[in-house]
Amino acid sequence: MRKCSLDKLDLLLGEIAKSNELYLPVDDSDGSAVYKKWEKGTALSDALNTVRSPKDFFFPQTENLMEFKMQGKNIEIIDTRSELEDFVIFGVRACDVKSFEILDRVFLSEPVDSYYAMRRSHGVIISLACTRPAETCFCKTFGIDPASPSGDISAWKTESEIFFEANNEKGEALLSSLGALLQDCDNEAVEAQKAKINAIMDKLPLKNLTTEGFGGGKTAELFDDPHWAELSEACLGCGTCTFVCPTCQCYDIKDFNTGNGVIRFRCWDSCMYSDFTKMAHGNNRLTQKERFRQRFMHKLVYYPENNDGLFSCVGCGRCLAKCPISMNIVKVMKTIGGDKGE
Repeated sequence: MRKCSLDKLDLLLGEIAKSNELYLPVDDSDGSAVYKKWEKGTALSDALNTVRSPKDFFFPQTENLMEFKMQGKNIEIIDTRSELEDFVIFGVRACDVKSFEILDRVFLSEPVDSYYAMRRSHGVIISLACTRPAETCFCKTFGIDPASPSGDISAWKTESEIFFEANNEKGEALLSSLGALLQDCDNEAVEAQKAKINAIMDKLPLKNLTTEGFGGGKTAELFDDPHWAELSEACLGCGTCTFVCPTCQCYDIKDFNTGNGVIRFRCWDSCMYSDFTKMAHGNNRLTQKERFRQRFMHKLVYYPENNDGLFSCVGCGRCLAKCPISMNIVKVMKTIGGDKGE
């Protein structure tokens, strides 16, 4: 384990930025936190989490896939991708790190999504333990420890120092490149920090939320539960929950005629929209209840059934904070799951 005093953090970040594009959470003008490219003097935000997750770095909201140039009957297909520079994402919380594993199972399974894979290969993730978990946090429900985040490098911040531990070769290579800016140390301060974080987690209102009653093989039992109609009645179908969610992976592919060819691009989509997956024959989910049910059944039943029991939620709490009518996965779990453990 290695450490650096906080008054030298700017020097450390500058050293990382010499050979990598560096991004970290910073305070925005409205008081929220967003990921921005580091520049000298940029201060690391103390916010628990960013409004939007770091999913954008690997699966951006919009991206061009290819271009088509047409001359008569001849069509030229142009790959619009360019080689990415190596980049580092600093300050990723444990819940968001876990979301990458969920996305990896979607985009890195055969056939591999080469756009996503290229970004993953160039990125280094430095996670940061949560010193002040919020009342909306329930990551432990899904087996995530906010005091011991994973990633290529794990970090812990105290009042005066920041500690680092490499978790793989990519992480070790980055830490070794920082030379004298880091000092070897024991893990006594880190263990004390972990104890403080876990003590806070044990006092949070959602600490007893459980996945009991959900998981693979529950489709027949839960699909026709009468509570779906009641829960979905107030849903606006605005899609806010899907756009702040670090694990949602739905997208649409569209073609845009520029007048000088065609650009094919993809953009995030939402299962909460009435035209989601709409085809020539119409839409296979005609009501808001059906769309609402699809979102949460995918998170809690369909995904774990096809991914070794791994749930497609990381308990980050963004949907709790941002839903305009306060309808979220916690209410679904308590209602459909019979309020077990609460």
